[in-house]
Amino acid sequence: MDRPPTVEAEVAAELAALRPDLVARFAAALPGARAAVLTRLWRALAHEPLPWITRRDRGGEGLTLLLADGRRLHGPHPDPYATAGYVTDVRLDGVAYDDPARLTAELAVPNGSGFAAELGDSVASLALSRAGQEPSTHAEEWPVHDWEWEQRVVDGHPYHPTCRSRPGFSVAEQLAYGPEHRPVVRLGLVPVPAGECLVSGVWPQELRDGERLWIPVHPWQAAHVLKRSCERELPARPLMSLRTLALPGGRHVKTSLSARLTSSVRDISVGSVAASAALSAFGEILAARTDGLLHVTRTLGAATPDSPELAAVLRESPAVYAGPGERVVPVAALATTRLPESAAWTAEFARLALTVGLRLLESGVALEAHGQNLLVVLSASGAPLRLVYRDLADIRVGPSRLARHGITPPEGLPARILTDDETALRRKLFGSLVAGSLAATTGDGTALRTALDAVVRDLPRTPDLVTLCERPLPAKALTLMRLSPGTAGDRWAELPNPLVRQEN
Repeated sequence: MDRPPTVEAEVAAELAALRPDLVARFAAALPGARAAVLTRLWRALAHEPLPWITRRDRGGEGLTLLLADGRRLHGPHPDPYATAGYVTDVRLDGVAYDDPARLTAELAVPNGSGFAAELGDSVASLALSRAGQEPSTHAEEWPVHDWEWEQRVVDGHPYHPTCRSRPGFSVAEQLAYGPEHRPVVRLGLVPVPAGECLVSGVWPQELRDGERLWIPVHPWQAAHVLKRSCERELPARPLMSLRTLALPGGRHVKTSLSARLTSSVRDISVGSVAASAALSAFGEILAARTDGLLHVTRTLGAATPDSPELAAVLRESPAVYAGPGERVVPVAALATTRLPESAAWTAEFARLALTVGLRLLESGVALEAHGQNLLVVLSASGAPLRLVYRDLADIRVGPSRLARHGITPPEGLPARILTDDETALRRKLFGSLVAGSLAATTGDGTALRTALDAVVRDLPRTPDLVTLCERPLPAKALTLMRLSPGTAGDRWAELPNPLVRQEN
């Protein structure tokens, strides 16, 4: 298929100048990257409430979408929980498209041109990420450092079509800052008068200089947003979120990054800094209600000179919750690691995750337990023992449920996370944990059903569990959200529940 000049060609040209050794590997990775992004896009087209899709016809040969303009789009039967790139092309009025960016441009839907550009960037960045991996058997070995687990996650978000979109990052910057490329990043330190800073928690002494605070800043942010150099630097290892890094000594730092990665611009709001200590204290309350099955990482300190473009949050590493011989692994990295190969392992992990998630939901807290926020403590033999949760910024808290369970939250929780809406609370947990973490860990709908079947019958039959077992599974409508730039907040899709028999 002939292709006009795209970001793929631009990346190849930059690579030829920077890393000629990667040019052939990048080209070889492109077909798989297109299929991976197209699979994610096809999931969205098959299940999200996109207003320009008027009907979905499922037949023996696949799925056909009738578009509002009369055209037909045909592809394979979608598995909303599959993580492999199984969609290699779809047909729009009989014409095959293997490139998600070209397909989206041809669909010509409202706000589609910008989204098409993001998809092209996602494909090229994903191919670059895959090209940078050395063939190895590292899945057989357990890393020594916590950041090594994070850097094993190469493909980004398992279900978002813009899983690797990094607009505004040159090839050189992706190689220098992308965790999957395993760099050491030189964080800048910006001096700010202490009297001009909002500080929550305790800002460490080594980041103080008399009446000044040193605030870590990502080098991309310093160059492109703050447009300044930094007289002091700090070496760090990027984690899977790219703007969060592991510091010498083990702490993690989240930095502001005014770039759109996946869906969101990754600044740190002043409100988030102000609420960080209260949320950290609330995390200790939550952990205490799980009989030792959950740890919540503590926020040590946060600071900003009243600007979302210059702020930092210091946290303890999840690794502090590992005992002798144990490892703390981000759920997103489980697929890269050799674990006991049996349905029993997956079921035990599902049992642990659902026990904790549903217990907290009943108490009034819905975790956003996706594969980046949720980590699992593994025994020396690989058995799932406990969970660790980090970053409470996007949980949802139901005040009425808390009150029924005699829980008094600390003052200072952000108003935006408080809601008594049962649907909002369930969506937050089920969409992130079941349709997200558990689905991505199992890898497809059949394996997800097997894992859930083995577990749900033994859990307390609360109204939340009944909803989980009998209703469609919620998932963020990630493509609809990218195509609705003027609409604030999350939008949702309903996915077929693997626990419910589907009628043809």
